[in-house]
Amino acid sequence: MTSLPNSIDASADLLRAHGYVPERSLATAVFLALTLKRPLFLEGEAGVGKTEIAKVLALALNRDLIRLQCYEGLDTASAVYEWNYPRQMMAIRLAEAAGRTDQNALAKNIYSADYLIARPLLKALEPHENGPPVLLIDEIDRTDEPFEAFLLEVLSDYQITIPEWGTIRAEHPPIVVITSNRTREVHDALKRRCLYHWVDYPSAERERGILAAKQPDVARALSDQVVAFVQSLRGLELFKPPGIAETLDWAQALTALNAKELDQAAVESTLGVLLKYQDDILRVRGDTTARLLQPPSQSGAAP
Repeated sequence: MTSLPNSIDASADLLRAHGYVPERSLATAVFLALTLKRPLFLEGEAGVGKTEIAKVLALALNRDLIRLQCYEGLDTASAVYEWNYPRQMMAIRLAEAAGRTDQNALAKNIYSADYLIARPLLKALEPHENGPPVLLIDEIDRTDEPFEAFLLEVLSDYQITIPEWGTIRAEHPPIVVITSNRTREVHDALKRRCLYHWVDYPSAERERGILAAKQPDVARALSDQVVAFVQSLRGLELFKPPGIAETLDWAQALTALNAKELDQAAVESTLGVLLKYQDDILRVRGDTTARLLQPPSQSGAAP
């Protein structure tokens, strides 16, 4: 089991060694979450690298990654546990056929570990061979408030209460990363149990570093042009500005098309890789693309 980093710099180096280029403030939040054994709540626009942090931590620390993908209507049966109802019914019928009528013994038998189906939250509290896992609770803002309320026990005490069985507590707490795209506000009670960090769009320098780490085959000149163009796009009034994920996809697509540099034809033929809404594509296509492709000294000049 890989040991936890013992400083902010060590945390940054750990992430960077596995392809994630963090800002120092993010490295600080990661270090404190690991040291204090507190959940890390990451909020920000979609595509800025929140989920990737959990994946990289699991890889870098050689831990299992357990992912709970949130959605509207998520309940305990999907997120925590459920009883294997068909097996329980078969056990009851077999007991009745064998003449075993002790109801207390039967109930104790069918509510045992043999009939329990563990879902992500319960799995995260169980012992793991290579140490406490990384639990990713992804896009918590897609769930509803009752599920948030259920999470409070898990995040406060790293335990889950099963009415038919009792309370299960983690011997060693998992590393918890919670992400939110802020489609709605998450309740303060949940945030208070976490360390909070806002993950913003990267600076041009950091985005070039991310592109170099993730897409080393992209030519340096093309990489610089891609980052400059994407950075300019984020300054426009778009419904959904491109995130880091779109930058990486776009650079990969342009390389696959053997593009050596950006021109209007290359940009407009691949805007669907970079932008995901037709209104945004129409807003950028044409004069806006031509203006954004001009060198800074020219694009900044006004008649």
